[in-house]
Amino acid sequence: MFASIAGVAKRVFGGSFAGFVPRGAWLTLLLFLAACAAKAPPPPPPPAAAPIVPIPAAPPRIEPPSFTGLSPEALRARLGPPSFSRKDGATDMWRYDTNACHAFFFFTGNQLGHVETVPRGPDGAADPACLIALRKRP
Repeated sequence: MFASIAGVAKRVFGGSFAGFVPRGAWLTLLLFLAACAAKAPPPPPPPAAAPIVPIPAAPPRIEPPSFTGLSPEALRARLGPPSFSRKDGATDMWRYDTNACHAFFFFTGNQLGHVETVPRGPDGAADPACLIALRKRP
């Protein structure tokens, strides 16, 4: 093997170039060349994209008919004082609590505009069972 390398070196560079370089240097050179010729492992596949989960649709805005359009005074007369109230800009939010649920009443101006309960109702944002429980509370 070294003889053939020496022969190639003689033809390329002329003279006795192969005798000038020690045999261990040729071996090292061959190992470096072999390492460069090796194929690199393929890159790992890209991670799978996370599935896109759509945002669930909002519950239908079915307002409870017995509360639609009430004034704050009428709601206070029907359910008593709220457990919590807050004003955000032109909207007043009143929260009523029972052991089983919480009801949120949103007033815009002097009229009830929206009712929600936690947990939500089966067909809308307000659970009728929660609203009935509010009327029965002391």
